[in-house]
Amino acid sequence: MNTLSRPRQGRLLAGVCAGLANRFGSNVTFIRVLTVVAVAFFGLSLWAYIILWILMPNEAE
Repeated sequence: MNTLSRPRQGRLLAGVCAGLANRFGSNVTFIRVLTVVAVAFFGLSLWAYIILWILMPNEAE
């Protein structure tokens, strides 16, 4: 499996969803939709996204 990092290519906002999709071998669109639904229904998910944005390193060049 890949390491958990935010890719430099394919980002929409911060690259958190793309990094999670790459790490777990999932479809990035599915992760993005899941994130939007989670933020809409469970506001604390926004905090999780922000924390991951801060903690996840950028992909090495």
